[in-house]
Order: sequence, then structure tokens, then C-alpha cells
Amino acid sequence: MRLRISSNIISLPYLTTNSKMKDTKAILEILARDFPNAKSELNFRSPYELIVAVILSAQCTDKRVNLVTPRLFEEAPTVEALAEIPTERLEQLIHSCGFYHTKALHLKQMARDVVDKFGGQIPSELEELQTLSGVGRKTANVVYAVGFGGQAIAVDTHVFRVSNRLGIVSANNVLDTEKQLMQAIPREQWADSHHYILLHGRYVCKAHRPLCDNCSVKQLCDYYQQHVDKSI
Repeated sequence: MRLRISSNIISLPYLTTNSKMKDTKAILEILARDFPNAKSELNFRSPYELIVAVILSAQCTDKRVNLVTPRLFEEAPTVEALAEIPTERLEQLIHSCGFYHTKALHLKQMARDVVDKFGGQIPSELEELQTLSGVGRKTANVVYAVGFGGQAIAVDTHVFRVSNRLGIVSANNVLDTEKQLMQAIPREQWADSHHYILLHGRYVCKAHRPLCDNCSVKQLCDYYQQHVDKSI
């Protein structure tokens, strides 16, 4: 149960029942077996390359980003080089990732902030990452967790969809989803759980045609119990 006083006031934390907590623990244990080497599928060699790749991955597949970044990093191997690369050239390099005007702007703004505020080093603290122009909460969480080994839960479309379908959370937006996941999952498991849920969404619990027959956690899934099992 989650209470709201008004749309302008932050909702109270999602109240997790003991049975749902047990279900969440069991779900994560099963997904950990399904994806024993769960990690980001973006290719990167440094926090700089990671933050660029994450910005490019918005509404774009990791596979596409991985095709684009090698040439980009040849021409902009450092954050200083990215800050100085002509916008038109940057847009040409990232064009196939989609939304290239906006992404080029975000990349340039981020790079300038890193140079001006952090001496050219990608900050390793979550709060500092969130101060960078063009870096949203999800991007900061990914870079903090994947690039620096921190504990954070980044909520993208897969994590939002799957965690609500499973019934781990009951949220209408990504921020509430993140808060409820942080409550439902032990802190030391946040980063790994993000990958388990994301990969399950990418390969099994797809947006339009979830592969429920192939789902290892369907017996613990609210969506399956409510929408699929009854129709069989």
C-alpha cells in the first residue's frame, strides 16, 4: 500500500509485506542463476567512455552504441577532446544512435562540466555525477555502480516494466520505482539486482510480447498470475 496526500508531495515509501519480501528474494536468486555473469553490455575502458556510452544509450540499443563508440573515441579519446570536438562532427559520429542533436548537446555540456569543475576526471561520487549537465539520475546511477563499484539501482524502461510486472514494486514513475526497489532489496545487492532485472526484461519479459512460457520466475510474477495463468 502506498499513500499520497497530493500530487505535489512526495509519496510515502512502498510498504512491503513479509510474503512479498520473500518473493523478491526468491526472484532475485532465480534471476542470479539465469544471468550468472550479469553486467553492462556496453563496451568501455574507463569511466569517461562509460558515461559517454550511457548517454548515447538513451532510447538506443547497447549493440548500436557499441558500433558507434570506437570511432567516436578515436576522435575524442579524452573528455577534453570531447569538449572541443565540433558539434557538427560529433553529430555525424553519433547520428545512428538517434536523437543526435540532443545527445551531442548533452555530451558537450557534460564534458565541459567535467573539465571545468573536476579537472577532467569523471567524478566518482553519485552526488557529484548528478551535478553534470546532460546527466540524469539514471545515467549517474549507472556510472556510479558500473564505473566505480557503488551501490545504486538505475531504472530504465526494462527495470521499470519488469519490477512492476513482477510485483516487486507498485509505481507509476521511475523515481518511485527506484525508491521502492531500494526498500525491497538489500543495499549490497542493488547494483547486481539492477542487471538481473534489466537483462530479464531485455531477453524474456519483453515490452509487447513477454516470453512467459520461458520465464523462470512466472510462478512468482503478479503479471503472470493476473493476466496469463487465468487465460490458460
